[in-house]
Amino acid sequence: QVQLVESGGGLVQAGGSLGLSCAASGVTINTYVMGWFRQAPGKEREFVAGMRWNGGSTYYAPSVKGRFTISRDNAKSTVYLQMNSLKPEDTAVYYCAAALVWRPVISDRYDYWGQGTQVTVSS
Repeated sequence: QVQLVESGGGLVQAGGSLGLSCAASGVTINTYVMGWFRQAPGKEREFVAGMRWNGGSTYYAPSVKGRFTISRDNAKSTVYLQMNSLKPEDTAVYYCAAALVWRPVISDRYDYWGQGTQVTVSS
């Protein structure tokens, strides 16, 4: 059974930093594209960042590029999202997901999803 479990969410002030982790089990993530998405209250889920299975390619949403960094440790079956210079508009539930194809922005291409972790940025 495939499980993705996010952790590291919390409350932070604007301008601060937060690091999220996504631990995978039941799947060998070194064959998967890993992505992060987020969903704010009343809004649709949106793409945040994605990374190829070998870490060779990354892609970021324009709203987070330069502030967020996605990384992975295949040996630990873990994906990370380092978030710096956080803004109140970054407040959302953050989800990690795994896909077999490199179409990072398209949520329908992801096969597995975590349960999400809340990130709240206060002004």
